[in-house]
Amino acid sequence: MGKHMSGQMGWKVLGVITAGAVALGLSALSAQAGATWEVLKPDVFGDRTINDGRGIIEFSAPNRPLDQSHVPVSIKAKLSDGRTISKVYFIVDENPMPVAAKFDMGEGRTAVSLAAKFRFNSATDTRAVVEASDGQLYMVSQHTKFAGGQASCSAPPNGDPKEIAANMGKMTLAHEAAPKTMTQLRPKAKLTVSHPNHTGMVLDQITLLYVPLKMMEKVDVRQGDDLVFSMTGSITLSQDPEIAFDYRVNGATELKVTASDSDKTEWTKTFPIGQGS
Repeated sequence: MGKHMSGQMGWKVLGVITAGAVALGLSALSAQAGATWEVLKPDVFGDRTINDGRGIIEFSAPNRPLDQSHVPVSIKAKLSDGRTISKVYFIVDENPMPVAAKFDMGEGRTAVSLAAKFRFNSATDTRAVVEASDGQLYMVSQHTKFAGGQASCSAPPNGDPKEIAANMGKMTLAHEAAPKTMTQLRPKAKLTVSHPNHTGMVLDQITLLYVPLKMMEKVDVRQGDDLVFSMTGSITLSQDPEIAFDYRVNGATELKVTASDSDKTEWTKTFPIGQGS
């Protein structure tokens, strides 16, 4: 688990991260975190300049999560100069697959609210990077401490395997307000997809073989014909991935969700969202 994995996003495999960093004290951890990002940054963004995102991005991640397998991370981002938000990246530096999720946003979004739950494998810097329509990148970050216990990327899924398999691909969508009463310009919803998001790093205690990787690879959400977002996932997504998002009212009465995993299994469900939403 000392290596970053490229996964399905085309990121190259990165070098080995020093395994003994945890034992070296807070100053060494800080130095290690900086060293990790120095290797990771060019692999993901090349030589592009990344600007300070404060004032554009509000970022939230827990200082010490209660459950390292379902860590809530969220952003609110806004551009006020005529540009729009084209992409949002969530990055967990010390995870085997650090680019946790990439969101390609629908056109015309000057403001975006997004949240998801991720696996955190160890103490790490966590980052949100917003790409504007002119290609400029903006970043904020926060350090999250490790509460101890088993690293989440090698922890088995919760629940009975037969039940997990039977429910795979089932989706729910909940709104902050009932669709019939929504009047705000940007309603907020939370999508949950039942899926184990197997990391490929879990040892089956019966067979003594590793459970094969089977991760949530893509989630597309459309409001009528308009794209809300297209998310590219990774093993860093938690089991039963949750994505909270906002969207602009465009008059369509349905949200259509299409999800697929690394085995190329695809699920689609359409949710009514009420008139004028």
